[in-house]
Amino acid sequence: MRAITYSTLGEARDVLKLTEMTTPAPARGEVLVRLAMSGVNPSDVKSRRGRPGMTKPPFDQVIPHSDGAGVIEAVGEGVDAARIGKRVWIWNGQWQRPFGTAATHIALPSAQAVDLADDVSFEAAASFGIPALTACHAVFNGEDVKGQTMLIQGGAGTVGYLAVQLAKWAGARVIATTGKDSASRAKKAGADVVLDYAADDLLEQVLAANDGKPVDTVIEVEFGVNIELDAEVIKPNGRIAAYGSAKEMNPALPFLPLLFKAVTIDIILVYLLTETQRRVAIDRVHQALAEGALECPVEQIFPLSETVRAHEAVEAGARTGAILVDCSA
Repeated sequence: MRAITYSTLGEARDVLKLTEMTTPAPARGEVLVRLAMSGVNPSDVKSRRGRPGMTKPPFDQVIPHSDGAGVIEAVGEGVDAARIGKRVWIWNGQWQRPFGTAATHIALPSAQAVDLADDVSFEAAASFGIPALTACHAVFNGEDVKGQTMLIQGGAGTVGYLAVQLAKWAGARVIATTGKDSASRAKKAGADVVLDYAADDLLEQVLAANDGKPVDTVIEVEFGVNIELDAEVIKPNGRIAAYGSAKEMNPALPFLPLLFKAVTIDIILVYLLTETQRRVAIDRVHQALAEGALECPVEQIFPLSETVRAHEAVEAGARTGAILVDCSA
């Protein structure tokens, strides 16, 4: 098989290599998937560059990327042979494993290859594993959100855009924050109100957008930067669902207002969802898709041989859709 690999940490152009490897055979309980698309996420870029304290990759050779979609080509012992030929999407493809989806094939536990409806494209499905499941868990986390008001910070981002759609589908009222140039994107996703996250009076605008009342839930892409505002606009017994904090990784918490509102801070790492949480999120994503309520836009698709450019496109930011790798090209 062909694969993109790296064995040292660094910039994409310096460490990512197109490699010929032996196609793996699925072990007991595994399936072998011929990949059509591989999704590139910020976490893939961060892992390849190296996180704080890392001096080398966790494995001697790494195939990056955790998201992808394709067709099951073979099954290991204990897996129903009827799965062969099934269209599937992948979650946690490279989480705590050396070989991810930036390849023509991947062998992984059968449960991590989820059946994909015939009317859903591989391009859309390559965004399900991290962006869609993160958005879904952030919005719901087991709750019925109908009638709630949600503040979705970064409502035009990859996860935020999906979260707006899912929240509206579930019957919530959505206040989204975006940059000035991205307001129309959040509106397209269904946000009832879109505010400029850089506004000096953002706190007052959020409350005014909800008739002066605090919001039920905050979905947060920049927890460290926004926690003081979030603590002011959240209702008593409300929930702050945080899936990112890239600009401030060591935030100072305004404990007193959080305490006297008994706020739940829900830190989300999609790789570590429990079996039940993941099953609920998968079911809801599939339901939203079936009802035509979820669009997963794609900005650009690169051939496997140009995965370096795909990583650089993710690093550049300011995109309006997923960055994918065509594993067959």
